[in-house]
Amino acid sequence: MPDDTQRSPDHGATGAARPALGDRALFPSLELAAYLNHAAISPWSTPVVETITQVTRDFARQGLHALFPWLERRERLREQLARLIGAGAASSVGLTSNTSHGVSTVALCMPWRPGDRVVLFTGEFPANVTPWQRAAELFQLELEFLELAPFHGPGGDGLARLDARLRARPARLVAVSAVQFQSGLRMPLEEIGRICRARGAELFVDAIQACGAVPIDVEAACVDYLSAGGHKWLMGPEGTGFLYARPERARALVPRTASWISHEDPFKFLFEGAGHLDYGRPFKRDARLVEGAAGNTVGLAGLGAAVALLLELGVESIYAHAQRYLDALERELAARGFTSARAREPAARSTILSVSTPAPWTAASMQRRLVARGISCSTPDGLLRFAPHWPNDAARELPLILDAVDALLSEGAGPEQA
Repeated sequence: MPDDTQRSPDHGATGAARPALGDRALFPSLELAAYLNHAAISPWSTPVVETITQVTRDFARQGLHALFPWLERRERLREQLARLIGAGAASSVGLTSNTSHGVSTVALCMPWRPGDRVVLFTGEFPANVTPWQRAAELFQLELEFLELAPFHGPGGDGLARLDARLRARPARLVAVSAVQFQSGLRMPLEEIGRICRARGAELFVDAIQACGAVPIDVEAACVDYLSAGGHKWLMGPEGTGFLYARPERARALVPRTASWISHEDPFKFLFEGAGHLDYGRPFKRDARLVEGAAGNTVGLAGLGAAVALLLELGVESIYAHAQRYLDALERELAARGFTSARAREPAARSTILSVSTPAPWTAASMQRRLVARGISCSTPDGLLRFAPHWPNDAARELPLILDAVDALLSEGAGPEQA
């Protein structure tokens, strides 16, 4: 990747080291000994911090005149995100404030007909449920929930059940997460996409727990819409994200949540003299429709710096690196009495390892103790979740994690009183 992916518009390169798998050199301020919480919030790398700092300095010095060079960087980010997910055109990517922004926009702007069915899955994170519930109430839709359990384990018949339901009762849309937040189950998107395409259903993917660490190809998977936030596996700031919409789907969206920037040539009346103030300008016909006024220039610049590192390393390499880490950690935790929720089939694995803790420990009590020992992890819905990314080094970190776990297990009774 060219070096200018980490340059500010009018300044030299940051001078930071290049990213390398298992190397924390770009995270010199990170205090925790083992940061395994990328499924929640990622720490910021040096390029992200320096880029954000440069934006704030530019605006402090120049005000409005600092904006336009950074808007050019925003267009570069759109291209980077399209590459990351295998989208054919940068215009199929709209920049948002978070995953929910993208989900809600599609839920409210679909050209629904009363009685349209939406298929969801139990156990999904609420961000991929609540907007569809609101749309169902507003547009008289029918929601149906399918179980995730049939997608777990060898011989699972989740795909067959989905196909049977769509054949028996055609649906307008199927909404699913690429990776399930609790168990880390990686859903078979390509197979789901083919079924949806064959049965006339559109496919919406919540990719917040995948994008940046798990390979995604929206074209190969027949994805119609995809939404993700920037603060997890993309390793950027909160308040950033994107929505992908297949061009023909974007053209059909109804601009129910439009802003003044949703029009074509929205800035013309500000810079090209009198006579261009026109409230009837047509709306954009691609994913940029989602973008509201006054975008998060600071956050999106930081996200661009983070995504540049991901593209340089390659998502496939990041994914393989995390699998090696989790293979070793899962094996050691199982030997200590933990029960893994990780899929047995490699193709169904993500960059998340969630485990049940041995009695009398609960996930919450153990997580608190581990964080106090410098091991950052989380507890989604009662499981203990470990989520490494490209900077994590198994050789250095696993002994620290296992020493901490062994120390806690040896304490015996009373974890809830800690």
